[in-house]
Amino acid sequence: MGPLDGLRVLDLTTWRPGPYTTRLLAQLGADVIKVEPPGGEPMRAFRSHFDLLNQGKRSVALDLKTADGLARCLELAAGAEVFVEGFRPGVADRIGVGHVRLREANPALVYCSLSGYGAEGPLADVPGHDINYRAYTGALGPDAVSPAADDLPVADMAAATMAAFAITAAVLHARSTGQGERIDLGMADVLANWVATVPEAANRTRGVGPVAGYGVYRTADGRRVTLGVVSEDRLWAAVCRALDLGEFTGLGFADRLARVRELDETIAGELGRLDADEALRRLSAEGAPAAPVLDRAEMMAHPHFTGRDVVTGVPFRTTRAKPSPHGPAPDLDEHRGAGWRA
Repeated sequence: MGPLDGLRVLDLTTWRPGPYTTRLLAQLGADVIKVEPPGGEPMRAFRSHFDLLNQGKRSVALDLKTADGLARCLELAAGAEVFVEGFRPGVADRIGVGHVRLREANPALVYCSLSGYGAEGPLADVPGHDINYRAYTGALGPDAVSPAADDLPVADMAAATMAAFAITAAVLHARSTGQGERIDLGMADVLANWVATVPEAANRTRGVGPVAGYGVYRTADGRRVTLGVVSEDRLWAAVCRALDLGEFTGLGFADRLARVRELDETIAGELGRLDADEALRRLSAEGAPAAPVLDRAEMMAHPHFTGRDVVTGVPFRTTRAKPSPHGPAPDLDEHRGAGWRA
């Protein structure tokens, strides 16, 4: 049994943020019924993506523009604890599944709306996708370039994770009080909140990290490794020992900040003379905070992530309630006529 075993979630979302939200809930035991339009949600055209985002759910195809389709959706919503939608602001109300209507029939319902900029505000009606939300919120670097197709969609994944957290919190409240909630979550809002927690740097030093020994470095074989030294003297000393930079070992944090470019370029020069495997061996042997820059396939095969089952499982561990097996993604309308599990 998972910690959310028995939680009934009606999912009307498409593409990535909403489906990843409900995938997280399903992996923790929630009963997720995915309502799809006739012909299926658009992500089914990218089946490898769809399957990863919709594991463990059930599918019902409903045409919400018809009386029968809408009636069946409302029937399912009346028995749900959670309703998640990702329409443009105002669309859910227009088609008859807005939060006011659903919560009148089911006062304890937790209703979550996911949109780009939220349901209200100057940007509410502006269309967008991940790169737009990152641009508006200061989450794209000053030298940002167009992303590749396989770049991590930061806004999508951040919003989905935040939505799963907000839904779970609201369900706890609803179960104890009988009072449901409407969650209005904008993807840009999450990134704006994240960016606001990181103080703006008054002086940026281009080409090097924020402190010496924190950054990405190219090795002699053309690969890249990372170092993660911040203020810790012991980690700085470990890097110096590994790279035979003994004359810098005793420098304190303030001195290192004053000499960022000099010290970081020295580190880059030493790493540039070593192959990546040798550099990582030496750094790891001294206890330095080093890591290789892996691609997706290398990450998927890494024994740490496979051993912790985070690639196909959930990204955390529990000691008592275990996440549910994820199971396959459903075929379109595979569960026509099905109701909620007991």
